[in-house]
Amino acid sequence: MNAPLQTTNSNDLSSCLASGRYVDSEHPAVIAFARRVAGTAMTPREIAVKLYYAVRDEFLYDPYHFDTSINGLKASHVIAAGRGFCVPKAALLAAAARVLGVPSRLGYADVRNHLTSKRLYDMMGTDLFVFHGYTELWLDGQWLKATPAFNRSLCEKAGIRPLEFDGSVDSVLHEFDVNGRRHMEYVQDRGAYADLPREELLGAWRENYKSFADWGQVAGNGADFEQEVGLGS
Repeated sequence: MNAPLQTTNSNDLSSCLASGRYVDSEHPAVIAFARRVAGTAMTPREIAVKLYYAVRDEFLYDPYHFDTSINGLKASHVIAAGRGFCVPKAALLAAAARVLGVPSRLGYADVRNHLTSKRLYDMMGTDLFVFHGYTELWLDGQWLKATPAFNRSLCEKAGIRPLEFDGSVDSVLHEFDVNGRRHMEYVQDRGAYADLPREELLGAWRENYKSFADWGQVAGNGADFEQEVGLGS
């Protein structure tokens, strides 16, 4: 079982720079993506910001592209698929950052999404998203949270302000949408990890979601999350 990291200073960062099974920063596609978007001549903050927006907007947030296999949860899989849900998208940002020498790790929390689509709610049986994933980046001597999950086009259709990130403060999901409706509520912190804790993640999903075994079938049945959100369904 993976244990959450307690990394707080620059002497503990080796595991947050190494390639992992899921944060596969040595994969050629991840290396090519990172080097296309940013370069080592930039400051770590500049690199982090460039990568954040590229991961956020170049890859669609898609909770129905649901592949929990080892390969399906890798950062490189998001590049191959062109989409992913919050967990692998966070892994991609972490992996790309490591390519360019910015220490990174994966953070998780349970969040309540008050504006989820009806179809996704019915599939999960709740609006509680267990093990929601984001990225933590080591910048200027501190860990900063960055959440690259929701791409801009999805946010515009859903009436949600896209999350911005300037490399100086945390970027976490908004509490309210543009109309003042309650959106995301953080319920429980799950800690930070050098690599994706797949067994812990799957175990938590099985424990919290009675329908978990059927998710793949429901998700793969022609579901289009961005279209659902745009229609308000």
